[in-house]
Amino acid sequence: MAQRSSKRSSSRSILPTVLTYIGLAIGLVFAGFPILWMFFSSLKSNTEIFALPPKLLPDVYTFIAYASIFDDPVKIRFFINSYIVAGVVTLLTLLVAIITAYGFSRYAFRFKNTLNIFIISTQTVPPITLLIPYFGMVVAFGIFDTYFALILTYLVFTLPYAILLMTGYLNTLPKELDEAVLVDGGTSWTALWRVIVPVSVPGIVATAVYTFLLSWNEFLFALTLTKSMDLRTVPIGIQLLMGQHAFEWNEMMAMSVLGSLPLLLLYLFAQRYFLAGMTSGSVKS
Repeated sequence: MAQRSSKRSSSRSILPTVLTYIGLAIGLVFAGFPILWMFFSSLKSNTEIFALPPKLLPDVYTFIAYASIFDDPVKIRFFINSYIVAGVVTLLTLLVAIITAYGFSRYAFRFKNTLNIFIISTQTVPPITLLIPYFGMVVAFGIFDTYFALILTYLVFTLPYAILLMTGYLNTLPKELDEAVLVDGGTSWTALWRVIVPVSVPGIVATAVYTFLLSWNEFLFALTLTKSMDLRTVPIGIQLLMGQHAFEWNEMMAMSVLGSLPLLLLYLFAQRYFLAGMTSGSVKS
């Protein structure tokens, strides 16, 4: 009887593990298969993509779609624009978020809770509802079809979450770090940039990755607030490959692959810091 009960208990303990692995395998297929299809489709000719029955692997591997992108200065410009906008937005977001989060984390001041509630409430507003008001403001200020319009708009959406994330991370750092600098004759500004920032690398990296991802992938405002080809970003460039009578599917897939590479490399190199930064803020608030 004891052996039977032990076997039953062991089988019960194994069952959740098996079900977990099955669920993870199913999730991996659903998440990974579209990426594989996108990659192999970029190595097909546009004619082969429409072949029936559809096949994952191409009969003939070709880089004609990638050559078409690299030989076209307009398409290269899409990537340059995305790098400029996403890079500037990330740097400005980090600068403002670090300073603001330090104030929220280390100081008690009037209307602090009200400001926190306001920052959190901005995350509940669907961005699409702000499209027409922002378009009107951009046109009124005379900055339509400029980098400045995109950067300023993206900052509005990246800053609230970045401030919340950095505040949560700085709350996990002991205030004795700041006090030690003040005892040595330093200022709060010195404590922030010489002590707090160097030990906050995981939180900063997590914020930077989130901000860059959001800015790089944004489509709606980039489409609405720009009109010239010199300012279009990668998501808009992919959409422009959808012609009136024909779709350049292989070029769309190739540009999607090239557009995904910076995000993939950024996450792979910063994965350790990113995970640490995302979880540390939940330890202490």
